[in-house]
Amino acid sequence: MSGEDFTELTTDPIDITVARRARPPKCGATVTLDGYARQFTKDKTTGEIRETTHLVYEAYEPMAIKEMQKLIDRAKSEFEIANVGIVHRLGRLEIGETSVVVSVAAPHRKDAFAACEWIIRELKKTVPIWKKEVYADGEAWVEGEG
Repeated sequence: MSGEDFTELTTDPIDITVARRARPPKCGATVTLDGYARQFTKDKTTGEIRETTHLVYEAYEPMAIKEMQKLIDRAKSEFEIANVGIVHRLGRLEIGETSVVVSVAAPHRKDAFAACEWIIRELKKTVPIWKKEVYADGEAWVEGEG
């Protein structure tokens, strides 16, 4: 059990057990989001459902790490939580592969759930990580929304 905050970008597959690193002894709950590449995506504008073949993530890495740390600092000031870990994958991801893990440890689960939801929503809005969805009939860069 380490219980320290961490932020990472990697091109390697993410093992979801990385979440256990954010688990200090003073906490009673860790909430973990395992975000992964899905096969079908609904276009927010047209409503069309498209089959995704794979995803590609790119980032401005120094700024992404800095912005993820800012999210952790802000979450810790707004929620009763102890530790946060964020790991995001870069490069090509096949359907079903984990793209992001957010793990929040807190003395009580209610705060861990709220903070985890807030962090992933803000990460998609503010961290310079870009997602390209590749379809059988084309591709599109996707805006990061909730």
